[in-house]
Amino acid sequence: MDAVSVVTHLRNLASQPQNRASIVKDKSCLAGLILFLSHQDTQVVEAALQTIHYLCDNPNHCEVIKSELGMMVSLQNIRNSALSNHVKLLAHRIYVTLSMPSHQHTPEAKNKQNSLQFFLPSANKKARIITLHIHGLDNMERKSLCEEALLKVKGVISFTFQIAKRRCTVRVKPDLATECITSAIANTKVLKAQQVIKNECGKEVYVPMPTMNNQVEKSHCLPDYLPEEESPQKDLEKALTRPVSKEETRGNWLKATVGFLSKTFYW
Repeated sequence: MDAVSVVTHLRNLASQPQNRASIVKDKSCLAGLILFLSHQDTQVVEAALQTIHYLCDNPNHCEVIKSELGMMVSLQNIRNSALSNHVKLLAHRIYVTLSMPSHQHTPEAKNKQNSLQFFLPSANKKARIITLHIHGLDNMERKSLCEEALLKVKGVISFTFQIAKRRCTVRVKPDLATECITSAIANTKVLKAQQVIKNECGKEVYVPMPTMNNQVEKSHCLPDYLPEEESPQKDLEKALTRPVSKEETRGNWLKATVGFLSKTFYW
């Protein structure tokens, strides 16, 4: 077994909720994932990040993962690396999730977060919310492309996606024009955004937005927090990975993976 096959199978196992506790409890798996985060093969790094992202889905796992020696440092290194934005965004999301105080991982806190849709400091209470319908937002690659575009727009505070509906809800500073956001999305060349509003009858309608000729002002730092734990597309993301259907197969793969990690690395 090579690193790519091992981390890919570990990711497939982690995509199934019933396997996550076993993976988190096994020190060889967590230590192996940390080593994979510094692997020279980008495919290995990305698969390791996806695995950790699955494991972080359970708040009870976050403290264990965070306390594993080298985890936070490795994530920070990826955020500051020359890897693709799409990989750095994933590392950023995991880093922020693990950095959250433990009380913010409770069901009560998550319900409060879900009802508010966004985590915002008090200074942003006057922020505007813009709902966009994005043509072409039909897979995770396009979602990452849209994220990259939005992160570059100065004045964007946070955003969430509903891929099934091709929707993106963006919270922005009051002085940021909607056209700035739609223009940034249009610059991807494969996505096009229309604003979603309600007419006098209360029915949703799509409003085409003009494209700005002047360059959109870019932000050079990532937002502090882009929560998506409660996003409707979470199940869709899980569905992208081929599930392992049989209990025996799951158990065998987990044992094989742990065995490979234990024999390959010295802890």
